[in-house]
Amino acid sequence: MFGRAPKKSDNTRYYETLGVSKGASQDELKKAYRKAAIKNHPDKGGDPEKFKELAQAYEVLSDPEKREIYDQYGEDALKEGMGGGGGSHNPFDIFESFFGGGAFGGGSSRGRRQRQGDDVVHNLKVSLEDLYNGTSKKLSLSKNVLCAKCKGKGSNSGASARCHSCQGTGTKISIRQIGPGMIQQMQQVCSECRGSGEVISEKDKCTHCKGNKVTQEKKVLEVHVEKGMRHGQKITFQGEADEAPDTVTGDIVFVLQLKEHPKFKRKFDDLYVEHTLSLTEALCGFRFTLTHLDGRQLLIKSNPGEVIKPGQYKAINDEGMPHHQKPFMKGQLYIHFNVDFPDSGVLSLDQCRTLEMILPPRQGNRLSGMELDDCEETTLHDVNMEEETRRRQQQKQEAYDEDDEASAAPRVQCAQQ
Repeated sequence: MFGRAPKKSDNTRYYETLGVSKGASQDELKKAYRKAAIKNHPDKGGDPEKFKELAQAYEVLSDPEKREIYDQYGEDALKEGMGGGGGSHNPFDIFESFFGGGAFGGGSSRGRRQRQGDDVVHNLKVSLEDLYNGTSKKLSLSKNVLCAKCKGKGSNSGASARCHSCQGTGTKISIRQIGPGMIQQMQQVCSECRGSGEVISEKDKCTHCKGNKVTQEKKVLEVHVEKGMRHGQKITFQGEADEAPDTVTGDIVFVLQLKEHPKFKRKFDDLYVEHTLSLTEALCGFRFTLTHLDGRQLLIKSNPGEVIKPGQYKAINDEGMPHHQKPFMKGQLYIHFNVDFPDSGVLSLDQCRTLEMILPPRQGNRLSGMELDDCEETTLHDVNMEEETRRRQQQKQEAYDEDDEASAAPRVQCAQQ
């Protein structure tokens, strides 16, 4: 009913491995394990198998329940399941939990201070509507993650040895002669260990990551673009970059890139828009609708009797961009007015006379008859300034070419008598 007691087997090997007696105290076990583990650590050129045996022995003997079972029934009882198994934990995990991850003061790849991983930067294109209203964008990215099977060790046992090619530094120095008495020294990543400073035997490599310690994983990030954000502003996801052993994972950073808007321009928290009025609208009043960035229809109109001059600006309060993190506060909306004048010949003489009665008098009407007699009459011509500028540049270039040809011609010297 209760089953038979397990068969008694060797119960001294763990004590012999640590080099202590069976009556050793916990302090004596700790001192023995500390000394032997540092001596046999693979990163210090020790024996990986010996290091693994030390960790297994210390794991059992440091646990009072496991030690009692081991003392009575030996190692086989632990393997059969009594007391929770015999030394199944990763030897490096036991070592790092014992020493706090810094036993070698920076000399071990597992004990040294972790380096900071690189950040991954992506540009994120956004429209002005996105920055006005706020939006969320889901992006799928591929990243390196520590292998779940070997926990980033790269091996099944967790053991690794120092790379003899680079002596554990991860880099190699090469010297080559580039000229007489001149040499060049170059530092390159070690090709044997790929910069890790350690190597794993082919038989012990993790079958899941092939010894690379990391695997590829797809991750979906939801990027929240807040109202009022600006071009060039960064959105950071901390610790979401590529993972690597003994490395503090960097961040994924999205940099907002604003696409040009066909109608609105942004300056700080203000918006600018251009609108062209006919001459009649500029003089007699106007009314039009403007579709805003959130889809609202704004009615824009002039005051009775108001005249709009070409190039004039008008402002509407609180219709600009929302302030970032204060979306209820907004900048100004500026409207820049252009005036489209009618073509020549549109107005008849009668219409011109009628307008003269309404509009301010002409400047020329203030001249006296004697002043007009002293003036020379001229004729105005239409000019396309772009074509005029291009024509003048061509004339200058032709003049320079003629000067160059004249200077290159052979000179005739006078004969001496």
